[in-house]
Amino acid sequence: MGAGLIGRLMAVSLAELGYPVRIVDAAPGEATGSSAAHVAAAMLAPLAESVITEASVVAQGYYALSRWPSLLAPLPQPVFFQQQGTLILWHRQDAGEARRFSALLADVLTHLPDLPAPQPLNAQSLAQLEPAVAGQFDQGLYLPHEGQLDNRQLLSALLAKLRAEGLEVEWGCPWDLEAARAWQRHSGGWVLDCRGLGSRGEGPVGQPLRGVRGEVARLYAPDVKLQRPTRLLHPRYPIYIAPKPDHLFVVGATEIESEDPSPVSVRSTLELLSAAYTVHPGFAEARILELNSRCRPTLPDNLPAVVELSPRLLQINGLYRHGFMISPAIHDAVLEYVQQGTCTLAKQLGIRFQVDTANNHSTAPENPASCVL
Repeated sequence: MGAGLIGRLMAVSLAELGYPVRIVDAAPGEATGSSAAHVAAAMLAPLAESVITEASVVAQGYYALSRWPSLLAPLPQPVFFQQQGTLILWHRQDAGEARRFSALLADVLTHLPDLPAPQPLNAQSLAQLEPAVAGQFDQGLYLPHEGQLDNRQLLSALLAKLRAEGLEVEWGCPWDLEAARAWQRHSGGWVLDCRGLGSRGEGPVGQPLRGVRGEVARLYAPDVKLQRPTRLLHPRYPIYIAPKPDHLFVVGATEIESEDPSPVSVRSTLELLSAAYTVHPGFAEARILELNSRCRPTLPDNLPAVVELSPRLLQINGLYRHGFMISPAIHDAVLEYVQQGTCTLAKQLGIRFQVDTANNHSTAPENPASCVL
């Protein structure tokens, strides 16, 4: 249930493993781009995110970085993927914000010493690493090994893979849990509820679910040559700039505790575009292709969860702003449980995974170990 990012990943892998798969989604069609995944920047930046999230999410993000290439390899369409690190920049007047960010990173590294250390940059090393910003910034930080991918290429390639497996998403099918259980009683098998905010109000995961609004701009900027995702530190509106193929850039920053689905505000637009221009003057002549807002499904602690509501009915939700960064970890943990009835990976990565250990799954050991995390 749900043809967003995690739903498509699960459907593709289960089809490849030989399961007969049916995938339903409430949206009228793929062209609507209604999912949060459709407008995301798709940055894979666990070290950058470590200053604002839990250690478990960081661990899931690093695990996912190693998994993305193998998940992308069998897809029938190319998907842009790079792992050239993240660049952190700040203007001279925001040096205090840079010190605060560096102190937070240092604290994270004391608790997670296996993470790659950030590399401080001066004007010369910054110019060598990212020539596009040479002469505009005196200092920076480089976070190695981080990456990004093209979200829309990935979503399209996953649909193409499903079609190659003889499957089509059934759009315009707004199933709820009652409909899913009715299907399950008739057909047997598993139900994976991957509806994001569509699950709101249903089951233990859906009850406390809320939307967190994000706003992004997609720009065409042929005069900008940034090679890697770049974050500009600022006490009020820090932004990220994610370069995509063909001179496209996704610029975002805002995180608003609101489920307002209305278009992007003037204030957010001005802040995003003004900050982007201060990173590179080439953005002055960029063309605004889209201004988008979406609400991301979020649980009270901002952490993901997998809960088995009844035998073989799993709710997978709460990926918040980290969907692309952690989805391979969630995907692999769910596959392990479906196939083996165990939660080894979930325990290793700290994924909250609550299942009914009394269930007797035919594909699982007779007495699976407890998976309540």
